[in-house]
Amino acid sequence: MEWENYITQPALRVLVAATVVVLLLSVFSRVLTAIMMRLGRGFLFTKAVSEQLEKPVRVLLPLLGLQAVLTAASGDLALVPLARRLTLLLIIGCFTWLAMRLLRGVEQAIRLKNPVDVTDNLRARQIQTQSRVLLRTLSFFILLIGAAGMLMTFPGARQFGASLLASAGLAGLAVGFAARPVLGNLIAGMQIAITQPIRLDDVVIVENEWGRIEEITGTYVIVRIWDDRRLVVPLQYFIEKPFQNWTRRNSSIIGSVFFWVDYSLPLEPLREELRRLCQEVPELWDGRVIVLQVTDTSEKSIQLRVLVSSPDSSRNWDLRCHLRENLIGFIQRQYPQCLPQLRADLSVGQKQAVDRSTPDHVEPERQPPV
Repeated sequence: MEWENYITQPALRVLVAATVVVLLLSVFSRVLTAIMMRLGRGFLFTKAVSEQLEKPVRVLLPLLGLQAVLTAASGDLALVPLARRLTLLLIIGCFTWLAMRLLRGVEQAIRLKNPVDVTDNLRARQIQTQSRVLLRTLSFFILLIGAAGMLMTFPGARQFGASLLASAGLAGLAVGFAARPVLGNLIAGMQIAITQPIRLDDVVIVENEWGRIEEITGTYVIVRIWDDRRLVVPLQYFIEKPFQNWTRRNSSIIGSVFFWVDYSLPLEPLREELRRLCQEVPELWDGRVIVLQVTDTSEKSIQLRVLVSSPDSSRNWDLRCHLRENLIGFIQRQYPQCLPQLRADLSVGQKQAVDRSTPDHVEPERQPPV
């Protein structure tokens, strides 16, 4: 009898109802997400989105049911207003989480639809760069809206926000000045997404460092240096300062190799050897450019320049190293006397030495009469 009286208490009724609703909606959310995963298994976009929405949906549905029970309960019960406020905050946070996970699923689907690990990946890198920058900028605004929504649930926070918006004094200027870097990076991100001075996997030279664009976030860019270091560069850098982009239109590139050799070196055999070496490595040489030219001369030697083209900068570097090593070896084997040498003509010095060693020797016309 006492147990039945205890069950009829309003607070316990709300607690039991909330528990039942949360358990039922938890089971329903798991069934719903399982159905979503099964239906989206055959489609790339729906699969990526379903995988990202699975956890937020499992949390959101029980919270919505709990909020419905608390809203129907009497506000005179102890801890009900506090529970309503806490549940509302959790719901706003969960909706924010859901929206950000949705954007992440869209980004993942676009990345899988447009892979960059192919030979001609220019269009894929364009699409990935635009989608990543725009979606991450949108994620920032969603996070900002979610935080603002949480604050607006508190009356004191609403008044504080209204006072900040109404004030136009020094405090407002200070806040605006402090937020300038953040807003500048957001605007720079939009500019990069639209104009695309850089894209994912672009080969760039930034701060005298050669590397590839590894990641583009809402505030900075990660450049993977050739020796696996990471260079973190603000987005505004690529809008305000000059830099080199070696894959702006395509990834093909021309590289040069320089040699200093003697004037006596015949160039035609060296040209034939250059062409043979390039044909040996078709994976490094794309067949577009192969040139051997005399680009400079000095009193001691001549400068030769080799120009060769490759599908990308990495293979061009390997090709130049290959040619530099083998052409030097060819000259050493076939024309060792044509390597740069330091010559000295000692004939005048020897004559002067002979003259000094025989002081009695004079020219015939200068001999005195006997």
